[in-house]
Amino acid sequence: MYKKILVAVDGSHTSKLAVQEAVKMASLTSGTVHAVYVVDKSPIFNYAGYFDPTVLTDALRSDGRNALENVEATCRQSGVACANELVETEPLNDDIAQTLQRCAERLGAELVVLGTHGRRGMKRIVLGSVAEHFVRIATCPVLLVRGSDEKDEAGQ
Repeated sequence: MYKKILVAVDGSHTSKLAVQEAVKMASLTSGTVHAVYVVDKSPIFNYAGYFDPTVLTDALRSDGRNALENVEATCRQSGVACANELVETEPLNDDIAQTLQRCAERLGAELVVLGTHGRRGMKRIVLGSVAEHFVRIATCPVLLVRGSDEKDEAGQ
């Protein structure tokens, strides 16, 4: 059964739902939740002429640390072992899904849990889908947890 469970977090309501599912699975299997927050540096450099990329990167890292602390608290409350990691995409040629896949391989993850917003149509085309890309390149089982855009947009 799944003992090494990687869960991707971004601080959204949907990723919190994914954490809850990862914790449930880990509690059933006496497994460990390994939370990963990916700092996506690739778009930052597109705006480097307008904004200081160091300031933006530092803000993303801070957001990531907060999201990972929340995962630790959730795991602690449920009595589930937890590890966490803040990782960064390689500038210009990398994306979140590829970075998560490298983490999953390095950790020997037996299951990866991801939240998905379930966007359709133009929103999906414009925003893309990390979950969809990850499922296409994953080398282990993936559990997708569907959330809703409305709650994420409202900041809940």
